[in-house]
Amino acid sequence: MTSFIEEVIIDIHEKSLNVSELTFVLPSKRAGVFLKHELSKVFKSTFFAPEILSTETFVETLSNLQYINNTELIFEFYDVYLKVTPKENVEPFDQFYKWAQILLQDFNEIDRYLVAPQNIFDYLTAIKEIEHHHWSVDENQTDYIKNYLAFWKRLKQYYELLNDQLISKRKGYQGLVYREAVNNLEQFTAANQEKTFVFVGFNALNKAEETIIQELLQQDIAIIYWDLDQRFFKDSIHDAGMFIRQHKANWPYFRKNPINWLSNNYSKPKNIDIIGTPKNIGQVKYIGELLQRLKHKKSSLKNTAVVLGNESLLMPLLNSMPEDIGPINITMGLPLNAIPLASLFEKLFAIQKSTSKTLYYKDVITILSHQFIKPLLLDNDIDHADIIIDHIQNNNIANITAEGITELAPSKTELLELLFNNWNNNPRRGLSNCSKLIMSIKAFLDKDKSKQLLSLEYLYRFNEIFNTLGLMLTKHEHIESINTLHGLYRELIKNETLDFKGEPLQGLQIMGMLESRVLDFETVIIASVNEGVLPAGKSNNSFIPFDVKIENNLPTYKEKDAVYTYHFYRLLQRANTVFLVYNTEPDVLQGNEKSRFITQLEIDDTHNINHYIVSPKVPAIQQSLTQIKKTDEVLSRIKEIAEKGFSPSSLTNYIRNPIDFYKQKILGIKEFDDVEETVAANTLGTTIHNTLEDFYTPYIGKELTSKNVEAMKPKIHDTVLKHFKNEYKKGDTTKGKNLIIFEIAKRYVSNFLDLEIDALQLGNTIKIISVEEDNKVKIDIPELDFPVYLTGKVDRIDEFNCTTRIIDYKSGKVEASKVKISQWEDLTTDYDKYSKPFQILAYAYMLNSKKPFTAPVEAGIISFKNLGSGFLKFTENKNTLISQETLENYTVELKNLILEICNPNIDFIEKEV
Repeated sequence: MTSFIEEVIIDIHEKSLNVSELTFVLPSKRAGVFLKHELSKVFKSTFFAPEILSTETFVETLSNLQYINNTELIFEFYDVYLKVTPKENVEPFDQFYKWAQILLQDFNEIDRYLVAPQNIFDYLTAIKEIEHHHWSVDENQTDYIKNYLAFWKRLKQYYELLNDQLISKRKGYQGLVYREAVNNLEQFTAANQEKTFVFVGFNALNKAEETIIQELLQQDIAIIYWDLDQRFFKDSIHDAGMFIRQHKANWPYFRKNPINWLSNNYSKPKNIDIIGTPKNIGQVKYIGELLQRLKHKKSSLKNTAVVLGNESLLMPLLNSMPEDIGPINITMGLPLNAIPLASLFEKLFAIQKSTSKTLYYKDVITILSHQFIKPLLLDNDIDHADIIIDHIQNNNIANITAEGITELAPSKTELLELLFNNWNNNPRRGLSNCSKLIMSIKAFLDKDKSKQLLSLEYLYRFNEIFNTLGLMLTKHEHIESINTLHGLYRELIKNETLDFKGEPLQGLQIMGMLESRVLDFETVIIASVNEGVLPAGKSNNSFIPFDVKIENNLPTYKEKDAVYTYHFYRLLQRANTVFLVYNTEPDVLQGNEKSRFITQLEIDDTHNINHYIVSPKVPAIQQSLTQIKKTDEVLSRIKEIAEKGFSPSSLTNYIRNPIDFYKQKILGIKEFDDVEETVAANTLGTTIHNTLEDFYTPYIGKELTSKNVEAMKPKIHDTVLKHFKNEYKKGDTTKGKNLIIFEIAKRYVSNFLDLEIDALQLGNTIKIISVEEDNKVKIDIPELDFPVYLTGKVDRIDEFNCTTRIIDYKSGKVEASKVKISQWEDLTTDYDKYSKPFQILAYAYMLNSKKPFTAPVEAGIISFKNLGSGFLKFTENKNTLISQETLENYTVELKNLILEICNPNIDFIEKEV
């Protein structure tokens, strides 16, 4: 394969031009490295290297202005905005910033395409007046309408004054630099008649670039080399050749001179594979496998390029590379906002922008757990970060003050104050804290410098960012809030990258689409060939309407799509092997289906296309239920539990799923105890239980009267609140969902007391026997050679009209059907149906073992979500009384269950829950 750059150098060599006296102008700086390499290959003798410039550098030289960076431009524009805008209509900088970027982009386009500014701004103002003629000509216009129309009229003033101000400082944004370059063109050509400028590989040119190049061609001090295939030039509707066809038709120079060059490479045989794979990660994983195959086939990946349509796939791609890939050159940098340190400062800004006086616990934990912060909180063997996090979780603190955090780690007060103290919306204080934090991290990393070089590089770049912000703060008085500072910080890191080290002429090349300009490769892999990426599609970030752009020959999405089309097909022109990879799973909202470029290739008969879909190899995993043998250690632990006592809930947990029993009881694994932002169901239940315990304990052994119960009602609020605080620790119950749940708890208790009052007023008698009584009884199981106990707490035992009732409170909803049983052998087989009867019968069994029943006994549930059903009695074939026969039948099932748990030959086998 002969590359385009090589063809250009050979042509220059054949024309016997003095290469040392040439000035090459290329679309990008990167292409200059390849051009120098080709010069050294073609010209064998020693010579001085020619001047090689990118387009922007060349135009900057021509204009006598310096490019201004985007952030500085915003401040210059705000100065102009303050001078032109009436004081009553002035917006603060952070609001101005949001729309100013769009307007500056419009100014840029107007200047790059040499549109007469008065025409377009007057046109815009007139359009707005026409659009709103039904009220804009009204004699009684509102202030809003007046301000709206006045804004459009001021656009021309903003533009003119900004340009004057920038030119006076010899600075300019890109469009202004281009316009000034055109204004200086006559003087420049007169001063450079001895030079020859060689323009290489251009395609879409703005009006200013066209004017400059045409003038230099007319003056015979320039040569231009186009890179286009005849196939696209001759096809009058193919977007890949749209711009060069226009140049050929419209430039006077080409009426007398031929166009250099129209190649014939695209029609040569090529292997083109189109691969669809699910999701972005699927693409990079496939590319990794593809590179592995290519490496084994070719032994080297020289002349191979991976072009990322979506540049955010760079890091996933690097993580998917084969280990033996060989040399790699990455033309893109790693964005600063993609490295770990960025997330730390982003979180610090987020908590400072919050209007809350307290810090949300998740934000605090995120910062304390950050990889750059946690090591700073280590003090010998004491991990202060873990101490603070444990305190927050154990005390259920959803919101905490900065002072509350520093009190937990007094030895780390200085660092914790840097992280969490309020900046009081003061940008200077914020910058100072961030800079001090960077120095603290640096001091720690310097202790092991040789192993922390990359982290120190990260830190250095962020230190530069904050130094730049500090200079802006000193220079401009408009940075008055943390919001503004955060916006500027984001703007700076958005455009900053960490450059990768590599050899640009060796091994695999990884680049973005625009960086591939002028370059050619034998094997090309293009990722993300989807609509919205390649091509980018429509975007409406402009104050200038579509029809006004058409009227003034400004570029629209049509021209932008044509630019992508050219770059896409140019990559294919000289390549022998092409892989186009796209995402088969389009975004639900944005679309991003397979790119039109793929469809065009499939319709075009020039090449044979291999199109296939690939998906990750997902092995068929047999769903096998976990099975755990009872080792000596497990059996020993079961004996310990048996001697301590099986609780009814642990036994029903075994019925539900033996593996859960194994994890919780044998291994002692507890569920993660996270902060309860919203009161959990178990906290609500415990609060209600404890409140009723407080109310009924004074009446143990006494008969209740309706007055007794009515006397409890005024105490509901304070008692429920007390127990909420005990259970919910420092959680807030004064607002939001927690306040609603607090009120629900009060309502549950109040409704229950009303139920008691109604029963008493109907002439029923209620005598409280016990409340929250602890029980522990031995179960006689001769088959086991160790003692077995059953233990549990009964919520309430009372006598209702001389019938003893064993009551279990449930804060959830329980139906009457859930406390019935017909076949005893089903009791330990179906958790959903029979867990409630199993538990209440366990309580009955324990009470009977302590003192055999002589009077009628009932056992059941009071469900606070189903209070209308009253006391839900255990029922066996319509019989509600607990008889000795009932207990004997239960005992058989209970012993069988415990024997199964203790049997060394019966494994813990998982159930599908």
